[in-house]
Formats: sequence, C-alpha cells, structure tokens
Amino acid sequence: MRRHEPGAIAAPPVSGLALGAYLELIKPRITTLVVLTTATGLWLAPERPSFRTAFFTVLGTMLVVAAANVLNMYLERDTDALMRRTMHRPLPAGRIHPASALRFGILLAAVSVPLLTFLVGPLPGLLAAFALVSYAFVYTPLKRRTTASLLVGAIPGAIPPLIGWTAATGRIDPPGLLLFALLFLWQVPHFLAIALFRRNEFARAGLLVQPNEPGGDRQARLNVVQYTAALVAVSLMFIPFGVGDRIYFAVAASSGAVFLAHGLKDCGRAPASAGPVPSSSARSPIWSCSCPRSSSSMRYTRDPYVCVRT
Repeated sequence: MRRHEPGAIAAPPVSGLALGAYLELIKPRITTLVVLTTATGLWLAPERPSFRTAFFTVLGTMLVVAAANVLNMYLERDTDALMRRTMHRPLPAGRIHPASALRFGILLAAVSVPLLTFLVGPLPGLLAAFALVSYAFVYTPLKRRTTASLLVGAIPGAIPPLIGWTAATGRIDPPGLLLFALLFLWQVPHFLAIALFRRNEFARAGLLVQPNEPGGDRQARLNVVQYTAALVAVSLMFIPFGVGDRIYFAVAASSGAVFLAHGLKDCGRAPASAGPVPSSSARSPIWSCSCPRSSSSMRYTRDPYVCVRT
C-alpha cells in the first residue's frame, strides 16, 4: 500500500495551478502586515531612500516572508491537520501536494534573498536570510521540543523593520534596534494569549506551550504582564532618540497603559483549560511601531491572530 505524506491523506488528485490555495500558503494578511513594519523602518530612517530602494525592499521582504510562511506550512502540515484553526489550510486539506508546496517555498527563497542582497544591500539581504533560516528551520522544529521556542521565533519575527531601516541607512542604529525590540517584545504576550486560549489544540498537535506546563497558566499570565511592561517602556524610548514627538508620546503612553491594564486584569484570572482570548492580545504594537512621527498614521488592530507564528 502506498504511504501518503502528512497533509495529503485522503486528498484528491491536484491538477492545474490552484492559485487560491497557493495564495493561502503565503498567508497574505500576515505578509501584508509584516511588510507594513518593513515600510515603517524605511519611513522612520533619517536618510530618505530612493524609490528604487524602497520598492525592492518592500518586494524582497514580501517574498522572503512568503517563503518563510510556505516552508513553515510544509514542515508543519501534519500538526496543522490536528488543530481546528489550521486544519483547513491547503496542505492538511489536500488542496496542494506537499512536494509542490516545497518547490514553491524554495523558489520564493531563491528569488527573495538575492533580490534584497544585490538590489538593496548586503545588510538587508543578510538579515532576511537569517530571518528565513531561523524561522523555518530553527523555530519551527523547536516548537515540538521546548516552550522557549517562542523567544527564538520572536527574533526573526522582529527583523522586518530592521530590514527597512538598514535598507535606508546601510547600518544598524539604536532607533532601528528599538523597532526590533518593540516587535520582539510584543510577540510574547500576543502568542501567550493565543496559547492560553488554544492550549488543548497545541497539546493535541504535540506543540509545547507554556500554559500546558505545570503551573504554566499562572506563569504565562505573569509573562504577559512583564513583557507588556517592557514593551511600553521601549515604545517610549523613541522620544529621547528624536523619532517620536509629543503627540506620539501621548498616544503611545495612553495605549500602553490600556494594554498593560488588560494584562494585569487577566493575570488575576483563575487557570482554565480554555476560554476567551485574554484581552492583552487585543492590541497590536502597530500603535507604536507604525510611524511615531505622526499620530494620524498610528494604527492598532483587535484581531488576535495578526502576525501570529504558526
């Protein structure tokens, strides 16, 4: 009897190019938001990049993020089939053969990294290559071995704004590192909130998350508060570096206070096997990461799955 690959079990033959399914593989919503953080780095940089540099930076980042998403889905097609929120993705649903998805991911990677390296600069290209490899081939397998994979995965997740910054400046400066730190810190309370809500699904899929460890529920809620406090502090550090103005300070401080208050409220909740997504995940760091120079450009989202790593 022929052995089917995970993600292709009981799948009907796939014929032709299923454009919609391939589009799903790159996670277009997440990719768009990641590109927005890259554009933020470009816009906040002290040097104004040329249109050509900005265009290829955005294009290259979009392709490298798409490559990471496709490779991630390929590597996790078996676990995706065991989780309600991912079981209908193209691979576990059998709409694309795993080999086709793998070829697609490799093609995107082979185009994106050289594009950034030779058309934008070696530093953005190096950062993109590091993010791609660490996300797909370090973070993804670590999710089955340790709950610390969250911190490992937050590193490539925070690199896109730094790609934008270095594309404009050709160097890594303190404000660029602040953008990196902002996105790194936000991912921890964001993902822990989802893990608290979806802990049973993660356990069934064999993915290790802190809420499923002994005493992990309480510690996860404490970590939400601690990392949120650090996030708020970092968001205000744009002021002394001259990146944000008084309007930005007012918006960032007030939004951060609300974010932290929600985390403190959820910290006092009794452990539960599942429940609503803690409200600390309701706000995205886009309110502070997206254009501190102008309050009219600040945005936030209430979607608990924005930028989530799966």
